[in-house]
Amino acid sequence: MKDLLELYITFAKIGSITFGGGYAMLPILQREIVEKKKWDTDEALLDYFAIGQCTPGIIALNVSTFIGNKRKGVAGGIAATLGFITVPIALLVIIAMFLKNFADYTIVKNAFAGVRVCVCVLILNAIERLWKKSIVNKKALAIYVIALLLTLFDFLPLYVIVLLAAVAGVLINDKKAKKESEEK
Repeated sequence: MKDLLELYITFAKIGSITFGGGYAMLPILQREIVEKKKWDTDEALLDYFAIGQCTPGIIALNVSTFIGNKRKGVAGGIAATLGFITVPIALLVIIAMFLKNFADYTIVKNAFAGVRVCVCVLILNAIERLWKKSIVNKKALAIYVIALLLTLFDFLPLYVIVLLAAVAGVLINDKKAKKESEEK
């Protein structure tokens, strides 16, 4: 029970600062899960993030569920998920109950202007971390460039680009693994 409570509290803290969406949450999740709690590795977190992008729902919430499930099974997944959504839902309920035209208040507009700038910094931080962990050789760089071009020119739907990149990664790494096993 103590472990489930710890999952709930940890993800409630993370969920209380969910400004900016999934990409902005990556550095926060990395700091809490990998550096502070040592519950997982950077590589595993990036894998959860990749899967979280391909599954329906909020990326950071999906990652929370995956981590909770890995630590304590279904109960851990539920505890992490509930922790992550508790504060945002409570804030939405309070705002909906007491404030009409919340977004029209000058102080709210100014606060969101500052938050947008901070979110850009968080996203750039996430990009830097992803780049260092993902672009490890020329083949990975080639996959990145091709995926970027396909995305920029809106050539294919995003899910097709993700699937093609996954297939390319499997083929490249499978070929590499076979070559290494033949050398041994």
